[in-house]
Amino acid sequence: MEAVEATTIVLAAGTARSWRAALQGTGAGLALLAVIIAALGPALSAIPLRGLRAFVGGLLLILGLQWLRKAVLRASGHKSLRDEEKAYEREVAAARNATHERRGIVPDWYAFVLSFKGVVLEGLEVVFIVLTFGANQHDIPLAAIAAISAAAVVAAVGFAVKAPLSRVPENTLKFVVGVMLTSFGMFWGAEGAGAHWPGNDAALLVIIPGVALYSLGLAALLRQSAPADHGPAGANGERALSESAPAPLSASTGGGR
Repeated sequence: MEAVEATTIVLAAGTARSWRAALQGTGAGLALLAVIIAALGPALSAIPLRGLRAFVGGLLLILGLQWLRKAVLRASGHKSLRDEEKAYEREVAAARNATHERRGIVPDWYAFVLSFKGVVLEGLEVVFIVLTFGANQHDIPLAAIAAISAAAVVAAVGFAVKAPLSRVPENTLKFVVGVMLTSFGMFWGAEGAGAHWPGNDAALLVIIPGVALYSLGLAALLRQSAPADHGPAGANGERALSESAPAPLSASTGGGR
């Protein structure tokens, strides 16, 4: 999901401004994320297992509850659904109105900064998820390879079609990701605190459906009080963004989750 949003930003910067500067910004952003993984990975691996699981569980709970909160608000009609096509159009319009400025080997500073910040801001959550899942399983390289492979597929498709991946059921997938992160956060956080789950890992087969059902119930309850202009999703599970959609992404901001 973060790769979809980052691809939308880079595509807008390259289409409206300069592909060379956009790719330079993307490369610089990926290099920074690689440095963060290389620096924090060994440090996390040195933490004792119990302390590591408490740390990982707490971090996943923070990330997961943030994703789940926004997913419930979107599903209940209290928050506009994210639309990659409209986000792309806003980015292109903003990029075309910005002034051109060359700095050193960068032909367009605006396109460079827009791509760099988009990749870094969207990629930081991926980095934390890779580090937490990888450290807990003592295999950060494998987790990093999986994340890079997923991002590469999304980027390849986006650049092949030269358009945002608006057909990806992003809002539904974010709901699922929020449920998974929250469930694993609860599981590992409790184990790190010294608790023992009945059935050990099999407890996840109860925790994950439980979190999902609770979230769906909460969304159904909140849908009854949804504002008229933020009504619930239609029969196909999606609806158009209203005029109160989130502010356009700019060179100083990243995408919303």
